[in-house]
Amino acid sequence: MTTVSVRIDEELVSAARSAAKAEFRTVQGQVEFWAKVGRAALDNPDLPASFIAESLMSMGEPPEEAMPFVPRSANKV
Repeated sequence: MTTVSVRIDEELVSAARSAAKAEFRTVQGQVEFWAKVGRAALDNPDLPASFIAESLMSMGEPPEEAMPFVPRSANKV
């Protein structure tokens, strides 16, 4: 993978550093994640950003660790 240096405001880097610790990501990984969420949010303005973020995180899960989808209607007897 090719990398490129980018200048980013120190406040954003500081916020990314804090969020990265909480999310167990690198600072670079956190900024990349925010960029992906932002791009997906712009492409899908009708979806909440939290839904987009959770969807992107679930797409990164290894398939063997993912929980199977169970529709709510399946819980009703």
